Amino acid sequence: MPKNSKVTQREHSSEHVTESVADLLALEEPVDYKQSILNVAGEAAGKQKVADVEDRPAWNSKLQYILAQIGFSVGLGNIWRFPYLCQKNGGGAYLVPYLVLLIIIGIPLFFLELAVGQRIRRGSIGVWHYVCPRLGGIGFSSCIVCLFVGLYYNVIIGWSIFYFFKSFQYPLPWSECPVARNGTAAVVEPECEKSSATTYFWYREALDISNSISESGGLNWKMTLCLLVAWSIVGMAVVKGIQSSGKVMYFSSLFPYVVLACFLVRGLLLRGAVDGILHMFTPKLDKMLDPQVWREAATQVFFALGLGFGGVIAFSSYNKQDNNCHFDAALVSFINFFTSVLATLVVFAVLGFKANIMNEKCVVENAEKILGYLNTDVLSRALIPPHVNFSHLTTKDYAEMYKVIKTVKEDHFSALGLDPCLLEDELDKGTGLAFIAFTEAMTHFPASPFWSVMFFLMLINLGLGSMIGTMAGITTPIIDTFKVPKEMFTVGCCVFAFFVGLLFVQRSGNYFVTMFDDYSATLPLTVIVILENVAVAWIYGTKKFMQELTEMLGFQPYRFYFYMWKFVSPLCMAVLTTASIIQLGVTPPGYSAWIKEEAAERYLYFPNWAMALLITLIVVAVLPIPVVFVLRHFHLLSDGSNTLSVSYKKGRMMKDISNLEENDETRFILSKVPSEAPSPMPTHRSYLGPGSTSPLETSGNPNGRYGSGYLLASTPESEL
Repeated sequence: MPKNSKVTQREHSSEHVTESVADLLALEEPVDYKQSILNVAGEAAGKQKVADVEDRPAWNSKLQYILAQIGFSVGLGNIWRFPYLCQKNGGGAYLVPYLVLLIIIGIPLFFLELAVGQRIRRGSIGVWHYVCPRLGGIGFSSCIVCLFVGLYYNVIIGWSIFYFFKSFQYPLPWSECPVARNGTAAVVEPECEKSSATTYFWYREALDISNSISESGGLNWKMTLCLLVAWSIVGMAVVKGIQSSGKVMYFSSLFPYVVLACFLVRGLLLRGAVDGILHMFTPKLDKMLDPQVWREAATQVFFALGLGFGGVIAFSSYNKQDNNCHFDAALVSFINFFTSVLATLVVFAVLGFKANIMNEKCVVENAEKILGYLNTDVLSRALIPPHVNFSHLTTKDYAEMYKVIKTVKEDHFSALGLDPCLLEDELDKGTGLAFIAFTEAMTHFPASPFWSVMFFLMLINLGLGSMIGTMAGITTPIIDTFKVPKEMFTVGCCVFAFFVGLLFVQRSGNYFVTMFDDYSATLPLTVIVILENVAVAWIYGTKKFMQELTEMLGFQPYRFYFYMWKFVSPLCMAVLTTASIIQLGVTPPGYSAWIKEEAAERYLYFPNWAMALLITLIVVAVLPIPVVFVLRHFHLLSDGSNTLSVSYKKGRMMKDISNLEENDETRFILSKVPSEAPSPMPTHRSYLGPGSTSPLETSGNPNGRYGSGYLLASTPESEL
């Protein structure tokens, strides 16, 4: 090296000399890269640690990570929404579109999120800033959607906590209607008598619900306390990041499977359980041709895996870079599907039992009506088959008697008010709401309080696992990007969410839960995921991404993923987005209101102010995407490129901020860092010395080259 070179001068001087990388490469001979250290940071030279990636938390074990992903993806939707959709959309026939869409949309996009999180080792904001700065708003939108979902999802955990504590009594408080004393007479509560004990307990005792969304009715103090407990549990679980939430996952992810297994065994031993399961899996093949079935299957696949929330990316970012995320994607997706099918078996075994109980009750009530008509000579005894015994009346005997009476009294049959009491009709009533249908079924269980405690403890754990992932989708990208204190920010989020969540524990709060559940996430998440797919497959480049995955994993992923990411998944997502928009326009948004005087539900449309709130939720969720795009397109917001220089001090290379020409940005030296921590920046971006290029460098596209996370790069010895 020439004696008058600047590098030689620095070796004999303690002063910093900073200049552009282009000048260094043009004037200096190659340095010994293995003896240099590149500190990638945004602060003054000598005052910043080697990049914070070295201090990034990591999972204690692969099992802990897998349980975290399972806990996030397997939630209340698997336990209740999947069986409901299965029953609604053709039973066993629904599994066909679900499996097809799981393979062509679910697993590829789940693998994509796992891969980008693990490769770049940042939360959603840093990941999409790196992949394509102009689409950096995707990460901010994910955070907003996570906030919206977390606000109402924790209210559902609060409901489960309320029922959990109410389960420690026998008989269960929702097993019978309350009796009011009117002087010396005992009168059953009219609202309960018109509906049912479980329905009354849900709407009146638990929610104390108002008649419409416009009637606030004030706070429900019982649910307010339960919401406070729910946010306290979530806060304690996530306050230390994965150090605390990872340990919680061992219980919250595994306990629901223990409960489901217990319920399955108990359910199969119940009378009528087989009727429910046969009804469930009897395929109605005509349903497979209904586009609505495919749309609902796609939406369920989409939400079941937690795509677009940022939780998948956040959890994956704490992995080592050589982790086999290819296998993880298939494993977690399979477990998710298996859980949904297991839950379906449990739900319909129990509901088959409940349907038999209700059908027998129907037979008894209508048999009493027939006896009354026989005693008053409204009906002739000749109409009753001779083998029928009213003291031991079977459903088959009642069906025969009903058919005869209906045939003979055809003209006046409707006036008799007799019901057919068909088991299929009871089964077709569907799964309904967990807090009504399943609780009613459990009142008929032997040792019902035990099963109720287990059921609602399972719901709490399922909700907690999903909430931990949702909170990670908020905290991880914000902490990575803005370097805020982890504990303080997490606690602040929980406190803020609790106070905003008071909206959902008013007497009208259930209607706001419906609004947020139906509209705040569905369309925004669909837009987020399709843009994630486009950013990787069409802007960053599918070939380049596949090359990076090959380098990271040590083997080439199946070509199947290439075609799914490039063509099939974007097309399917575009169709789903279009269908969601059309559905929103064709069906006016509304909600099911409980009318106290009628003791029945009535479908009401949202008033104008609620429609404005609904539209605001959707707009706010997607707004960061166009805002960031416009700001970066017109250079109103820096994307972090064209600002790289280095400063040497006795052989140490430090990153400093200065302005470079555009053609300087791809020419810089990345040297070996003596750290065991994997780098967030793909190694193919390493500059191997003057006059050489990386074997995987494919273009001069600057998109996502230097993220705001100040990335640390390392070059394998073999490349040097």
